[in-house]
Amino acid sequence: MTRQASGTLRPIDRLVLSATVPTSYASTSTAVSPIPSSVRSALADPHWRHAMEEEYAALIANHTWDLVPRPKCGNVVTGKWVFTHKKRADGSLERYKVRWGLRGFTQRPGVDYDETFSPVVKPATVCTVLTLALSRSWSIHQLDVKNAFLQGTLTETVYCSQPTGFLDPAQPEMVCRLNKSLYGLKQAPRVWYSQFASFLLSLGFAEARSDTSLFIYRQGSVVAYLLLYVDVIILTASSSALLQQTISALQREIAMKDLSQLHHFLGLIVEQQPNSIFLQ
Repeated sequence: MTRQASGTLRPIDRLVLSATVPTSYASTSTAVSPIPSSVRSALADPHWRHAMEEEYAALIANHTWDLVPRPKCGNVVTGKWVFTHKKRADGSLERYKVRWGLRGFTQRPGVDYDETFSPVVKPATVCTVLTLALSRSWSIHQLDVKNAFLQGTLTETVYCSQPTGFLDPAQPEMVCRLNKSLYGLKQAPRVWYSQFASFLLSLGFAEARSDTSLFIYRQGSVVAYLLLYVDVIILTASSSALLQQTISALQREIAMKDLSQLHHFLGLIVEQQPNSIFLQ
């Protein structure tokens, strides 16, 4: 005998989303423009169009490319717009984020790129530096590099198409000969790391032997440690003067934002207290 026939079948508790979502959240979510499925729909939305215009203006201001005639024998790498919502640690929308990236799979080895490897900091190194800073009561700051992969200067000759929707009206048939790196290029992470590391070495930092993404500054009794994970930087120093001096030197050379005390890193929420650090 089945449960339904015997009368022992328990009712199904169905989840009614309209009743469980708070009114404030529902109104906020409807105000957020969804990620567009095409460039046409993105250009029709004022939020995404504004973000695309900002990205394009940043590329032009950075002198990322020069427009040149299409090469007869050269390879022209294609590109695409990438859309995403950048959110705060609490999950709320921070801004509409748009990137003009290149399709790296259309590059040709030995022609458009050579070496591609770029190191990233090891988790054990992060824990070690945080423990050391905590034991010595050092301030720990987080810095965010703006358009990190656009900072590196290319050594190879790379051609790419003009951004979709932003063709130069006077020269629509031209292509871009890149001066700076772009997201999606196979060598982009390596180019950015090499340029940033070279600048740190000029400031007096040295690469740690155990982890090349850890840079150490030592001058007499003052010490500073800098961790690099792509475009995120953790910086701690034995004195606040050295900390601010290092941040100022970095900001003069590279566009970056000082986020003050470390609070959010690689998906972890960091809570700093006088005698402890909580990671969750």
